[in-house]
Amino acid sequence: MRLDKFLKVSRLIKRRTVAADACSASRVLLNGKEAKPAKEVKVGDEIEIVYGISRLKVRVTAVADVTKKQDAADLYEVID
Repeated sequence: MRLDKFLKVSRLIKRRTVAADACSASRVLLNGKEAKPAKEVKVGDEIEIVYGISRLKVRVTAVADVTKKQDAADLYEVID
């Protein structure tokens, strides 16, 4: 699954266009490296998102094309 779509489906970022913009602005790291929006995400990958001065680091535990709001948090676990 594409990184920007995963960020939207998991509800880490609200909209896919915002997720794509964040990736293009180097505010999203995939396994410690800057990632473009089309980069493939797999189970076990670590995603770090920079929100202003704070950071959120998560590990991907599942990949799904569609999720319900209450199940979105099951796609990842927070590391930091």
